[in-house]
Amino acid sequence: MSAADSTLVRPRLLGRATVNVVVSLSVLYTLLPVLWLVLAAGKTRDALFGSNLLSLKDFSFGQNLHDLFTMDDGQYARWYVNSLLYAVVGAALGALVSVACGYAFDKYRFRHKEKLFGLVLAAVMVPQTVLALPLYLMASGAGLVNTYWSVFIPVLFNPFGVYLGRIFSQGYVPDEVLEAARIDGAGELTTYTRVALRMLGPGLVTVFLFQLTAIWNNFFLPMVMLSNQDLYPVSLGLYTWNSSATVSPEYYPVVIMGSLLAVLPLILAFVLLQRFWRSGLTAGSVK
Repeated sequence: MSAADSTLVRPRLLGRATVNVVVSLSVLYTLLPVLWLVLAAGKTRDALFGSNLLSLKDFSFGQNLHDLFTMDDGQYARWYVNSLLYAVVGAALGALVSVACGYAFDKYRFRHKEKLFGLVLAAVMVPQTVLALPLYLMASGAGLVNTYWSVFIPVLFNPFGVYLGRIFSQGYVPDEVLEAARIDGAGELTTYTRVALRMLGPGLVTVFLFQLTAIWNNFFLPMVMLSNQDLYPVSLGLYTWNSSATVSPEYYPVVIMGSLLAVLPLILAFVLLQRFWRSGLTAGSVK
């Protein structure tokens, strides 16, 4: 190998090693808290605050799981069902609404279309915490405060989902296919539901996953809207228990166990829908 070739290979190997180190550190940064959560969920209260967290002693996973679902008359199970209702149903309906709006922005012509879409893009940049007070006042005027609807209705509308819906429509739904369906006598609704929506499947799944993650981790809106603990999602319920743990330390093990169970639906959703999600991320990149 010549000196010129060796000088070219050396920076390339150095760059590859640097990338591997950065990726490894990122993986450790991501997985170490999860590993701690898994180990801590099976420990007793005394072992939790000791220095032997990595040992197999004082292991009480089953007891902590039992305490979790019996604490406060089984409140955690109710919170879990609430989160599934808010997140799964809300994400599914929200994804359908977002993709339909994005499809309309892409395929139809109407007055001030681009200006309205500009408002959608502007709404993407507005933090959700800023909208909590206006949403509360609107829900209070409608008499919906402290009900399921006060949390469920706002999550159905996502400006970022509308933006993604338009991108997916541009990348997945050719205009020629829609024209062929119209020539065959299909109406606009039939064309969308039977032709376009099937093509938008990967995009629909991608928007659903984004919505599911955002709603499942939503904390501030339920905290503003709800005062009845029976309506709490998991995130707000665990926060309440964690606040009580400073006075009643028996809450610490159940909060950690509850946090472990709280991440399982997101992991399950990403694993089951990974195939559609990967293909959805490439929308519009290849014609």
